[in-house]
Amino acid sequence: MAAQRERSAVASGAAAPGSPSPSSSSGAAPAASGERWSAAIGNLGELGTNVDALQKLLGRKAVFVDDDIFSKASHAADQARTIKVLDQRVQSLERELDAAISAAARARTEKRQAEAAQRTAELRAQEVTKELENTASMHCPVSTKHFQELNAVFNHDYILQECLSYTWRSCG
Repeated sequence: MAAQRERSAVASGAAAPGSPSPSSSSGAAPAASGERWSAAIGNLGELGTNVDALQKLLGRKAVFVDDDIFSKASHAADQARTIKVLDQRVQSLERELDAAISAAARARTEKRQAEAAQRTAELRAQEVTKELENTASMHCPVSTKHFQELNAVFNHDYILQECLSYTWRSCG
């Protein structure tokens, strides 16, 4: 094939580098077109030779089967491709499932930690509340009544802050 290209390059009058191309002259255009056609016909001849060689190779190596065997083999190949695609999908879904299970386990752990922290905070709030009640009832009876009213209406954090400030103002 390379030899054919060399022949077509020589036939088309390829110039050496640096020299003016033959197609630059006005009279060379029709001649160059005919040379390209002859080069193309030469390439087609070489292509025909290659196809003949391929046919001979296939004739020696190929196995010929009837239509029934071919259809069964084709069906089996289709099933094999389908099985491969489904197997890849199963593996992908298994990876997604593993990731979801891991995320759920992390969420459960975080939830347990948050619940434990909440229980600890509630116990501490109860301890401080009792201590405040004891301190307030010993030093100032008015603050105990005020504390009970606040406890019925507001949350513990506000109650603690208010009672401490009230205790200091009332009994201070």
